[in-house]
Amino acid sequence: MLTPSHRSTPDRDFWHARTDLACAFRWTARLGMHEAVANHFSYVVDNARNRFLINPAGHHFSRIRASDLVLLDPHESPADTGRRRAPDITASELHGAIHRNAGRAQCVLHTHPKYATILSCLRDSTLPPIEQNSMRFFERVIVDKEFNGMGIGDEAERVSTLAAEYPIILLGNHGLLVVSDSIAQAFDDMYYFERAAETYIKALNTGKPLSAVSEDVARTTRDQWEAHCDFAANHFNALKEILNTEEPDYAT
Repeated sequence: MLTPSHRSTPDRDFWHARTDLACAFRWTARLGMHEAVANHFSYVVDNARNRFLINPAGHHFSRIRASDLVLLDPHESPADTGRRRAPDITASELHGAIHRNAGRAQCVLHTHPKYATILSCLRDSTLPPIEQNSMRFFERVIVDKEFNGMGIGDEAERVSTLAAEYPIILLGNHGLLVVSDSIAQAFDDMYYFERAAETYIKALNTGKPLSAVSEDVARTTRDQWEAHCDFAANHFNALKEILNTEEPDYAT
């Protein structure tokens, strides 16, 4: 257990957020939902929305520690970030734009998980309500079919407008972006969306007709999911307990 005396350096500011975000990185790698040293997670750490934590470039998700995370200002230019341990330019531009423009975007997780990415490549990328995990996301997802290159410049600004309205953005021909007011909720949404996409893609592979529920049942089930307000926190706390035993260096 780290004591307060261990937290006196700038890299140890906002320690609770740092450890939670590091946990999200480690578990994303454990679940095979990351891609090489690409992809990026961020979290706003102050009420004025002037600073956010994000992973530096070149760090594998499975090795990220709380103290590795970089503190950025969403209003500064990528050239300014180059004076420090900079994140990838797509990370600083995309997440910077989202945190500037989408007030609800406290936490932003961007990954290229296998099944969500497959779904993003289909002409019809809609996730139908065929089982209760997919019903969780009924009318909570926007499919972005305007891909125009990596998330830099105008593309980052364009995507940020979607993040202001929807918690789940399926980036056509690209991957997944999840927005929430907490790291635990964002991770839980990312996890369950990938599970739902996996079920759907595998169901399609059977070649047999799908059985989707009615819109009323889908909405009812979605609302029941949302009524379990402590579900995501309990899930995330369990993940941290496992890392505290098996990979305690995540919190250093």
